[in-house]
Amino acid sequence: MNSGKLDRRLQFRRAVLVDTGLSKSEKFHDHGSPVFAARQDVSDSEKFAAGAVQATLDTRFTVRSSPFTRDIEPSDRLTCEGLEFNIIGIKQIEGRKSFLEISCKALVK
Repeated sequence: MNSGKLDRRLQFRRAVLVDTGLSKSEKFHDHGSPVFAARQDVSDSEKFAAGAVQATLDTRFTVRSSPFTRDIEPSDRLTCEGLEFNIIGIKQIEGRKSFLEISCKALVK
């Protein structure tokens, strides 16, 4: 893969435990600077549940491997073009420490 195909900007988000005094909850905040990525939509689907239609989008993002991107975990999330994606899996592709492929799923509203 060459740099020209990395034409999207991703912002990774990491959960932070917030204590309000009454309860503790996880809030996602931006993690690091945005990175360039290639995007490939793999599949989409709709299902009817609880009286509403839910649409999902399965996507694979390819990013350059770096110390920062190798630190990303499936518990993190990412945003791209207004959609927030849950990370399903991360794997190395195209040689040792060259690129990472991040498989994600988003709920489409």
